[in-house]
Amino acid sequence: MKKVSVLLCLVLFVTGFAAAQISAGKTLYVSVKTLTLKSGTGFFADSNGTLKYGDRVTVIRVDGKFAEVKSAADPSITGWTATANLSAKQVASGNSNTVSAKEVALAGKGFNQEVENSYKNQKNNLNYADVDKTEAITFREDELKNFLKEGHLKAGEN
Repeated sequence: MKKVSVLLCLVLFVTGFAAAQISAGKTLYVSVKTLTLKSGTGFFADSNGTLKYGDRVTVIRVDGKFAEVKSAADPSITGWTATANLSAKQVASGNSNTVSAKEVALAGKGFNQEVENSYKNQKNNLNYADVDKTEAITFREDELKNFLKEGHLKAGEN
């Protein structure tokens, strides 16, 4: 339990430190597999374009936990994303023949073979297959909007 507490504190520290480093004019890198830049900070804001893991962006402005960015490769692609989707450290594109794109993404987040082995060696019998299945679930935006409407739920931030 002590290890989990220490790990949680470390993750929160690193996340807070990374968020503090994001400022206008700074160059950052996409740290998620696919990043859809939005016209605003709301979940259902219109899409302005898509970037991929490792793409370089320049921060236009920051508003709380969101940043408006523009693509370095195509400055016509601009939009808003959560700051958690960005990294100050340059990340590899994942096109290497020696490692998978998934491994590159995990390594960019500090997850390496040693960390994975420590989880596997725990007596918790973690089921990675279920995590992979859960990550593979997708819904179209119109389905999500309909779900929110039928359930009388709020759509979140605008």
